[in-house]
Amino acid sequence: MKKLLAGVSAGVMGLVMLGGLAAAQELPGRFEGVTVDAKLIGGQQYEALYARIAEWEKATGAKVNVLSKKNHFELDKEIKSDIASGSIGWCVASNHSSFAPQYPDIYTDLAVLLPKAEIDAFVPSTIAASTLDGKLVMLPRAQFDVSALYYQKSLYEDDARKAAFKEKYGYDLAPPDTWQQVSDQAQFFASPPDFYGTQFAGKEEAINGRFYEMLVAEGGEYLDAEGRPAFNSEAGVRALDWFVNLYKAKAVPAGTTNYLWDDLGQGFASGTVALNLDWPGWAGFFNDPKSSKVANNVGVKVQPLGSANIRTGWSGHHGFSVTESCANKEAAASLVWFLTNEDSQKLESAAGPLPTRTAVWDFNIKAAEGDVYRTEVLKAFQEAAQHAFPVPQTPYWIEISNAVYPELQAAILGDKTSKQALDDAAAKATQILEDGGAL
Repeated sequence: MKKLLAGVSAGVMGLVMLGGLAAAQELPGRFEGVTVDAKLIGGQQYEALYARIAEWEKATGAKVNVLSKKNHFELDKEIKSDIASGSIGWCVASNHSSFAPQYPDIYTDLAVLLPKAEIDAFVPSTIAASTLDGKLVMLPRAQFDVSALYYQKSLYEDDARKAAFKEKYGYDLAPPDTWQQVSDQAQFFASPPDFYGTQFAGKEEAINGRFYEMLVAEGGEYLDAEGRPAFNSEAGVRALDWFVNLYKAKAVPAGTTNYLWDDLGQGFASGTVALNLDWPGWAGFFNDPKSSKVANNVGVKVQPLGSANIRTGWSGHHGFSVTESCANKEAAASLVWFLTNEDSQKLESAAGPLPTRTAVWDFNIKAAEGDVYRTEVLKAFQEAAQHAFPVPQTPYWIEISNAVYPELQAAILGDKTSKQALDDAAAKATQILEDGGAL
């Protein structure tokens, strides 16, 4: 086992923790009789990691009490409710780089609780993005997220289909490299209600994030240099029209405005969707015959270009945080470390997610040798990561998303024009920023 304070000087070993001196101990440590309450993100793709909690309990003598497992949007609401009611008695929570800026005070500095050598083992950019106001509020897990394009390979191998497409659109049918090509192909492949060209998450931060990255790919900006909403622009209209036109053409499922990530994953795995922009965590699921009807028929390539010759690349990463109010921060930090250590990241990334530890990247590249699909996935997402960009750096991102997404939905459903919807959304976002003192 690695020393909890391995490589740290004797002086630093005297560091004050929890009002007392931190004892040199091994990770994961011993915490007999301690119970760590946790609130975790839920979903099929996370269960393999959570199965490791039993290993941590056996090693430490502690117990983990999972208070809730919800998607991050619902978890965010629950945490905000706990903050409002002053009932943050739990210790560990799933977190995300897009959500973390909302909670500047409730999470403790993990750099004080864990050895520097362990923190230095992470990709530096993820540690930087997990550090707010000088505090490492989140330890990244093997869930660095940027989306690439999954597609059904067999759709591009039929000669009759290729001839029909060439006649209609004037170019060869091949996995798309632009969002205009995605739109063309999605409409061409669609045969509702049995088969759809593509799909998108249509509510909460999910649709706002997709709109945001499409806006960037169209040459627009979400907030201007002064921090004011600027998405109700010509680029914004082009970006939103992409969603509107596909919905109007019935190239996406009618229920897509109610979809979130699990719906998309299950949809593509069902074999009823041709093209699917999605996260790396689904790669293994899509190619597993036990879970997917498209197994052994999945291609993956870098995300497409917008009209500004910019690829979409909305990105972020998942992690775990420890609350300031936790009664046993050392035990909680040990659990967070265990769920993000090399073994955990190897486990998670084996199914497709991108690791945030440098050594695990190297391990996965070597392990993929001879595995054609896994090599294709790693290559696609390594290239995708080169085009990644975070959400606007404002603590109001989620609040703004909650105000903007109903307006995006209104345009998609045909209740407003794209310009009307974006003007109304910009007005709401401006009010949020003004009320918060950001403008």
